Amino acid sequence: MFRTNLILEAIPPFDFHLSAHIFREGDPQIRCYNGEIFWQVLNLDGQLALIRVESIGNVEIPKLKVELISNKKLSDRRQKKARELVASNLNLQLNLIPFYLYVADDKVMNSLSKLLRGLKSPTTPTIFESLVDSIIEQQISLKAAHSIENRVIRNFGDYIYFEEETYYAYPSPDTLAGLDLQELRECGLSFRKSEYVRDLSQSILDNDLDLDRLKEIHETHKIIDELCKIRGVGVWTAELTVIRSIPRFDAMPADDIGLRRTISHFYRQDQRISANDAREIGNYWGKWKGLAGYYLVVAELTNIKI
Repeated sequence: MFRTNLILEAIPPFDFHLSAHIFREGDPQIRCYNGEIFWQVLNLDGQLALIRVESIGNVEIPKLKVELISNKKLSDRRQKKARELVASNLNLQLNLIPFYLYVADDKVMNSLSKLLRGLKSPTTPTIFESLVDSIIEQQISLKAAHSIENRVIRNFGDYIYFEEETYYAYPSPDTLAGLDLQELRECGLSFRKSEYVRDLSQSILDNDLDLDRLKEIHETHKIIDELCKIRGVGVWTAELTVIRSIPRFDAMPADDIGLRRTISHFYRQDQRISANDAREIGNYWGKWKGLAGYYLVVAELTNIKI
């Protein structure tokens, strides 16, 4: 095995451990965080590498050590790709200070911004990955969805061996496009979702769909409109994809039941609220509503009381 070390810096504040906490329950053969190191397999222009990330700085002077483990030596171009992907996946260039200033008059969010100082939301390596995950997660529990997603990755993703363990990468559109629908159904997807995932993959393979082009669109609502043209993609799926992959924080999936519950917990004394109620509250956070929603989710996950 070949090993390469990179050093990355982030715009402060950045709390690596807090930001990686969401992966504590991740599949250790796919993507996980053990309290010190975060790891996953990335496809670097056709070559797989196991990426292991750890903090060698602190919240106000953030610095990361990134170890790249591969079957053959990584070219300078692929090392650069790894640097870009890790920086993007951990949102290292996100400046949180404007967000903190914007929500300073919101008692709840201001408190959370102090308790969760340095929390940055992760992104997926590709828009495709986020879109497939969001399709899988439609109308089922997150626990069930993650189980299905992991089966898809284990069954169809390329892999790399390291220290007698197998680590899996997210399957490519080429791979998913070539599957029989029954193969996807055996992972737990419904017939319709299997169709959606395979058709999406085939559209990319046929060059009928260029998801990376979406990053060039300035208006988030236009990106959502474009995503909604894809079979099986509605507003909720599109909003989730936009936040997770591009990311654009002026979107917020208000139709998400879990997010509504979390918003209600912190802002409405756990009373049931509608999607419109959630959007109205989200308007308080302006162009940061997607990030504010993420702070609420992490606050609930980490049992923060305010």
